[in-house]
Formats: sequence, C-alpha cells, structure tokens
Amino acid sequence: MPDGKETVKIRRARGGDEAALAGLIAGYMPVIRRFARAAVCPGLDFEDAVQEGYIGLFYAVNSFCENGQASFSTYAAVCIRNAVLTARRAALRKKHQPLSEAVLLNEQQALPGPEEQMILREQLRETIRGINTKLTGFEKRALLLSLRGRSYAEIASELSKSPKAVDNALVRVRRKLRRAP
Repeated sequence: MPDGKETVKIRRARGGDEAALAGLIAGYMPVIRRFARAAVCPGLDFEDAVQEGYIGLFYAVNSFCENGQASFSTYAAVCIRNAVLTARRAALRKKHQPLSEAVLLNEQQALPGPEEQMILREQLRETIRGINTKLTGFEKRALLLSLRGRSYAEIASELSKSPKAVDNALVRVRRKLRRAP
C-alpha cells in the first residue's frame, strides 16, 4: 500500500497533474537510472534505457491497483525493470540494426575513381551484351517498357499480347539475366 502522500500523487498524476507526475518521476529516478545503467548494450544507450524506464513508471502509475497486494514502490520497480529489459532484449535481437547502420541519402557519396569507373563501364557493356544475346525481341521490348514504368496490361496492349504472356516473358528475362555469363 502506498503511503498517503504517494497515493495522492498517484491519483493526481492519473488525473493529468504534471506536477504530481514530475514528483513521482523525481522520486523514482534513482530506480530508473539503476535499471537503465544495467541494461546498456549495443543498440540501447543509457538515455534510451532511461526513456524506457519512464514508460515503465507511467504504466505503473496508470495501472496500479491501490487495494492490491503489492506496494506501489514494488509494483513501480517491477514495471520499470520490465520496460527496460524489454527494450534491451529488442536491442539485442538486432532487428533494427540495418536501419541504424544505413547511410542517409543526403550524405555525400564518394565518386568512384578512374579504375572503378572502368570496371563499372565494363560491367554495363557486359550486361548490355547479355541482354542482346540472351533475350528474344519480345523479351527485350517487354523489359524496356517495364523499365519505363508501364504496367503488365499496358505492355500487353502495346505489344498485342496477353498480360500473362508479358508476365511469363519478364520472368524469363529475370531468370536469364540472373545467370552468370
């Protein structure tokens, strides 16, 4: 059972009183910081772990049952710990690692040097040679129209074929171009 002052703070915080909520946060900050410090790992820094602790405290304030068996301090500590540990487990799953390591589009990309440009030109020539030697006329036209953003129905209409024939042709194109030269 919370003491009288804490009960009032909890009720007022539930009612939207920011001062009461701030008082609870200040009182539970050592608990939040302790759990946050223990949860730091790759993908979860200290400040993010503290934010998760705040979320756990907010949950405790809104879901605490005053006539329950546990005291509010025990209940709040468990909610804070669970929120922080859930964030730690999520960070360790590395689910968001590709997003965290992605290069922003507006960052300047280094231009390829002369050797890399030659390699890229040769790869382009080889791809074009493969398109010209491996694909039929119909497949080349379907590929070109597809690269221009046309739908299967539009390609079929323009080439006087069925949409299924266009679909089959583009599947063949992908298969042929995927194979090594």
